[in-house]
Amino acid sequence: MRQRFEQQINFRTVAISDVKFPLKSRDELPPVLMALQYIFITPELNEKVFALLEKKICFGKKKTGRKGMDLWHILVLAVVRHACGTNWDTLETWSNHHELVRRVMGVHATAFIEDEKIEFTYQTILDNVSLIDEALLYQINQLVTDAGHKLVKKKEDEALKLKTDSYSLETNVHFPTDLNLLWDSVRKCLDMIEKLQTITSLQGWRKIKNLRKMLKSLFRATSQQVFKGKDEHKKKQYVKQYLHQARMLEQRAAKLINHPPMVADNELKIILIIIELEKYKKYVNKFTAQIERRLLKEEVIPAEEKVFSIFEEHTEWITKGKLNRKVELGHLLLITTDQYQFIVDYKVMEKQKDAAQVSGLCERIKNNFPGKKVYSHSFDKGFWSKDNQTTLQEAAIEQAILPKRGRHNKEDKEREGSSIFKKLRNAHSSVESNINMLEHHGLNRCMDKGLRGYKRCVGLSVLAYNLHILGNALKVKELAEEAKREKVRLKRAA
Repeated sequence: MRQRFEQQINFRTVAISDVKFPLKSRDELPPVLMALQYIFITPELNEKVFALLEKKICFGKKKTGRKGMDLWHILVLAVVRHACGTNWDTLETWSNHHELVRRVMGVHATAFIEDEKIEFTYQTILDNVSLIDEALLYQINQLVTDAGHKLVKKKEDEALKLKTDSYSLETNVHFPTDLNLLWDSVRKCLDMIEKLQTITSLQGWRKIKNLRKMLKSLFRATSQQVFKGKDEHKKKQYVKQYLHQARMLEQRAAKLINHPPMVADNELKIILIIIELEKYKKYVNKFTAQIERRLLKEEVIPAEEKVFSIFEEHTEWITKGKLNRKVELGHLLLITTDQYQFIVDYKVMEKQKDAAQVSGLCERIKNNFPGKKVYSHSFDKGFWSKDNQTTLQEAAIEQAILPKRGRHNKEDKEREGSSIFKKLRNAHSSVESNINMLEHHGLNRCMDKGLRGYKRCVGLSVLAYNLHILGNALKVKELAEEAKREKVRLKRAA
């Protein structure tokens, strides 16, 4: 049974609405916590956010039974981790010992007696935050953006000025070569076999440690020869030896998969280990074949056959033509910001390019902001195509800033030579600072596992970013009110 959050107020606790923040602090955490407080104390926004959380996390579950983590605590802890781009261990420490975080969570006690202190364990935090998904975060982000617009807009009918760009968000993988990917597959096969040894009386694997050492030495020696050696015959000899040992291991693993040892009390564990072993055995087969084709038969491996990580299989090979980083491993992330620096739309692009995104983006903007005018929408040259130009014109955007790639005709020169086009195109570069800020909120390199974890990481970081922008607006408002009060105080004192 989960609850939204009902703070039990007594003389030892501080109400969430009464939490004070350091307004002169330049750290990113206080503004984010201030924005979370704003969500909690604003009835309309509070109801909408908690309704979404309940629908996702509590749907189909009984209202009786052991109490789970409160929805408010899940949201706060999920956002705090990405607000500072930190890890789960630091988040556990902050959840139990960071005074400002615990005040916003509504669990901080003012007395020194801590006999009834509410604490959060590492696994509890991890399991509960993992219940949030990408679709839920997209909806909450939309609510936060709308709330931010109401707070900062001077006119209700003010048109949006949008900027769109993409950048590569890396997955947590090492640089792939077919040789080291084969080694990854081999060592994981050995890991699974060692797990089987601990729960069964597995025969024939007494020298598994020596086998691991021998395969690792072969991998290193082969890599040295392939990438730095000059003798082609010697290269091929090392490759053949490495492949021979890998295939021998694959054959032994196949026998183990076909005839696994069974223990009455651990049948489920053994089945799960065998499933994992079979997965890594298939990778061994795949990479041995690829290495043989590439290095021995001198074939070119098609891009669609390549895998860049056996741990994050969704990883893509990205080349954006950068001088400092020629290759990045991850996915392209599409970001759209407005004139108030809020991220109004985002999307993880799976095997897609920039130019294919404009039509879907215009449709999402139209659905997310019904009835709102878009004064301008700027892109870089990577988004150019004739169809995209037509789409932007049909979307009733007053100023569509889409620079053309390649040779310009007279009409293109006139369009891109106008003063308003140049002004908005120059202003487009501000989206790069938004991307840099987003990277500081955990989206420089995604440490979460799997495609679902990757997308959840994106959603949480965008939410932390938008809350940071909202918190900065609240801080400016609070500082102005404080200056006003100080002025009145000095006037009375005079």
